[in-house]
Amino acid sequence: MATPKITVAGIRTQVQDLLTHANTPLSKRNFLETVELQITLKNYDPQRDKRFCGSVRLPHVARPNMKICLIADQYDLDRARHIGLDAMSVEDVKKLNKNKKLIKKLARKYHAFIISDRLVSSVPRLLGPGLSKVGKFPTPVWPDEDLGEKLVEIKSMVKFVMRKVVCMGVVVGNVGMEQEELTANILLAVNYLVSLLKKGMQNVGGLTIKSTMSPARRIL
Repeated sequence: MATPKITVAGIRTQVQDLLTHANTPLSKRNFLETVELQITLKNYDPQRDKRFCGSVRLPHVARPNMKICLIADQYDLDRARHIGLDAMSVEDVKKLNKNKKLIKKLARKYHAFIISDRLVSSVPRLLGPGLSKVGKFPTPVWPDEDLGEKLVEIKSMVKFVMRKVVCMGVVVGNVGMEQEELTANILLAVNYLVSLLKKGMQNVGGLTIKSTMSPARRIL
């Protein structure tokens, strides 16, 4: 059986169609629609085959409106205030008292968390397993890292996690992007996904792109 092929021209065409549709006056929304890459695998048994997990930084920011919170020491609290980033001190976190409902509420409020590097080992003691269970364990930030650049990095990351089903979806951009920017993000995401699969493209059954309010467009 021939291995399925994906072309840059094919992706570019579908991206242009998606963006044109999403940005017409009748389709324009009062929020920024995300664009998701939807994947269906084949010849892959989640029960028997090794599950994969991997993250890659895309060339362009995919989720500019991500809400991110910093769990910070005093040095990083000052840096967060300077750039207008939401932040919590250790004392703020202690006030949650490991209350599961409060931690769930906190996890729902933000898309991601970062944390001062010296506080990483304190997360289980301060918050229990709550953030880990929802896939939001804080990413460490080092004192010599540019905090603004760290936010750009997180907003540009995409994570592929193989769970119990052969379908998955990851955000690769938004309808406010230029055609070439979105195309570049999709290409890198697809290439990275293929690198995680035991048989590469032979394990890819289908690929579609879809904005929040639009029908899916097949690219493979």
